[in-house]
Amino acid sequence: MELLSPTDSLIVTQAKMAEYIDNGARLGWLIHADARKIYVYRPGTPIEELNDVTETSADPELPGFVLDLHDIWEPNI
Repeated sequence: MELLSPTDSLIVTQAKMAEYIDNGARLGWLIHADARKIYVYRPGTPIEELNDVTETSADPELPGFVLDLHDIWEPNI
């Protein structure tokens, strides 16, 4: 899981995520909080772009694990 910070380059971080998958990771999430997007990386499949979702599942890689995004989209300041 990578959370894109305001100083990170989206393109550079996307390349890093692809490298993780190429090196054996079975699931990767790149979270772009400012755009309210999640890029889901899995081996052998196109990158999935989720827009403005409130949660995402890690099935089948991590059965039953669900990432709740409410605090990421609207953090308590």
